[in-house]
Amino acid sequence: MTGVQPSDVPSDAKTLDSSLGTIVGGGTAKELANAFGMQTIADLLGHYPRRYALRGESTDLTRLIVGDIVTVIAQVVSVTESEMKNRPGTRVTVRITDGRDTLSLVFFGKGKNGTRGSQNWRTRELSPGVRGIFAGKVTEFGDQVQLAHPAYKLFDGDLEDLDEVVSDPKVKRMLQDIVPIYPATAKITSWEIADAVALTLGALGPIPDPVPEMLRRDEHLMSQAEALELIHRPHTATDWQSARDTLRFTEAWVLQCALVQQHTQAKERHTTAREPVPGGFLDRFDAQLPFVLTLDQQIAAAEIAVDLSSTSPMSRLVQGEVGSGKTVVALRAMLAVADSGGQAALLAPTEVLAGQHLRSITAMLGENLAADLMPTLLTGQLPAAQKRKTLLRIVSGQSHIVIGTHALMSDNVEFFDLGLVVIDEQHRFGVNQREVLRQKGATPPHTLVLTATPIPRTIAMTVFGDLDVSTIATLPAGRQPIESVVVPLDEHPSWFFRIWDRVAEEVALGRQAFVVCPAIAPKLVEEGELLAESENAATDAPARAVASAPRVATRPGQRAGRGAAVPDEHKHPINDVETLIGGMRQYRPLAGLRIEPLHGRMTSEEKDQTMRAFAAGDIDVLVATTVIEVGVDVPNASVMVVMDADRFGVSQLHQLRGRVGRGGVPGLCLLATYAKTGSTSRERIDAVAATLDGFRLAELDLELRQEGNVLGDSQSGDRSSLRLLRVAIDGELIARARQAALFLIGGDPALRTEPVLRQAVERRLNDNQLTWLHKG
Repeated sequence: MTGVQPSDVPSDAKTLDSSLGTIVGGGTAKELANAFGMQTIADLLGHYPRRYALRGESTDLTRLIVGDIVTVIAQVVSVTESEMKNRPGTRVTVRITDGRDTLSLVFFGKGKNGTRGSQNWRTRELSPGVRGIFAGKVTEFGDQVQLAHPAYKLFDGDLEDLDEVVSDPKVKRMLQDIVPIYPATAKITSWEIADAVALTLGALGPIPDPVPEMLRRDEHLMSQAEALELIHRPHTATDWQSARDTLRFTEAWVLQCALVQQHTQAKERHTTAREPVPGGFLDRFDAQLPFVLTLDQQIAAAEIAVDLSSTSPMSRLVQGEVGSGKTVVALRAMLAVADSGGQAALLAPTEVLAGQHLRSITAMLGENLAADLMPTLLTGQLPAAQKRKTLLRIVSGQSHIVIGTHALMSDNVEFFDLGLVVIDEQHRFGVNQREVLRQKGATPPHTLVLTATPIPRTIAMTVFGDLDVSTIATLPAGRQPIESVVVPLDEHPSWFFRIWDRVAEEVALGRQAFVVCPAIAPKLVEEGELLAESENAATDAPARAVASAPRVATRPGQRAGRGAAVPDEHKHPINDVETLIGGMRQYRPLAGLRIEPLHGRMTSEEKDQTMRAFAAGDIDVLVATTVIEVGVDVPNASVMVVMDADRFGVSQLHQLRGRVGRGGVPGLCLLATYAKTGSTSRERIDAVAATLDGFRLAELDLELRQEGNVLGDSQSGDRSSLRLLRVAIDGELIARARQAALFLIGGDPALRTEPVLRQAVERRLNDNQLTWLHKG
């Protein structure tokens, strides 16, 4: 595939943009499209093997995995032949052993040479005592694993005679060939994908390289054509490893070029500069601020001020620790925009958080500033009369600060002069949703993105490479420490009661408590649903089965049906808000306490009333889902209990913990779990308990996850996951690719001199991603 001259290329040679159906056939193309969204040759060749198997590797029969292609060296124990019931022919079943376990081989047929007779030639060949090499795909029939129609080569004598046997070229190929194992489905197998790849590689013409030759040489990369050939059809392990290195850098290079290009082009757009005026809203706010901003807050505020004063739209991400004071920094930006006569819109992911923002911003502004700026809340469940009044305030410019949920993006919402869009917890919003709001500005509004989830540097470069980044790592003075304790209920079931005793003790001191569950009600779990608000929650069949058992509360949240045994990890009843509240109210130490629920199935008015009551101290214990994960600020809350902590991600646990310790007393976070010591789930929980450093936890979370869809559907299109690039381990590579992209695009923002790279950017990113990358 390398070194091909134009005259050598067949006239019907295919390109990376050619349709798959023209090569692999309509049926296979349809299955590939249904399973993986593949449409073009580039899509198929970008579907890399997930691992490689050496045919000669002898697999331990005790460790077979269904779906794997294996090679075993074993001895025949028995062979039987029986007639098939539903069609002519016979079934031969062979039992083999490697001395540790046994395995079945099955062969279906009509007899040798197409006859309707038996396969007695096979039963003679595979007689008991014969040794051989057997290779095939592990399948399952009933509760037995087997190899159906495996390839095999028999040999006489002991296994020590193997060297003699492999002189046979066919056996040598069986032993030495490297077999690519592809991500597959029940309808399109790894073998079929490999066949499709082989057809495609054979039909391709020259493959242009998106990495410039000089950069390829500096990075010691092979050509794109050679890399694609060797990752799919390697001869040695070195082949696919070198190919993977090349393609990994190429992936980082193409993505970074797209991000840097977007960032550069955004700076070329024109908008209205927004600057504060002497004695204006911002000066009045700063004069009454009862505390001094931390150094990190001051730096972030200065960076934002410079961006706002430019006629290029700001695109800045402010990431900060839980409780680090991002809201006050964002509010100062809103006031600078208000000084210029403009409006700011703050988009929050939930009505609970939107209401919280309205209350906290109004409180920070004080009575006089709030009256002048008129902060306004817009949600989807406002009464019609109130909604009309709110919309009028927005379109007239009477309200300078508008806070809302997805309702802000409705067609009937018009702004007088939208100058700033603040997106809180941006990962909760889709690309198009955010863009709809930005389009409501007469000129491109400045954009400020907030996240309370600290982002590792490599993620920031990969996911937010089109944004400038400010970091607020230090906490304001006076923040109380939070003690985090893992409650291992599998090892100490009696500690379940101690959780509620501890909650009662805190409430007796005049404080309040949060309790978080991964589900709202047993019915949700029984149906296989966990609340969407808990985005990292997981479920399984045993948990659903237990959750559907009759409920008799013998202790807070316990369901009957499992006897006295402590449930195994992921096999205990999943705690839900409704059941847990019922049990808590019956537990004597909690008797008389004001315990109320909060979850996503309550109406907007119910949620708002509940949060107001909790903030006012009228509720002692709030039992909630993760609707209270971010932004909720109740200084008197001193204890956070997270039930089934193993069902939440690292960042979620850190966010939940951050809801306490915000007042004048230390916080306590109890992470209750049935996860066993040594399990990945338990390691994750222990890690959270061991540090309050959200940035360290973010790095740890990345290490634990290793790979996956770091871009996420909310950040880009539906095929956005990284393929070979691993942000957990490829930080240096990503940084090198970004530096090279900055250098190239600094001199050629439109990539006019690199048409192949420009096409690769367009090919790698689907339409949704292009929309995301090129909107400003």
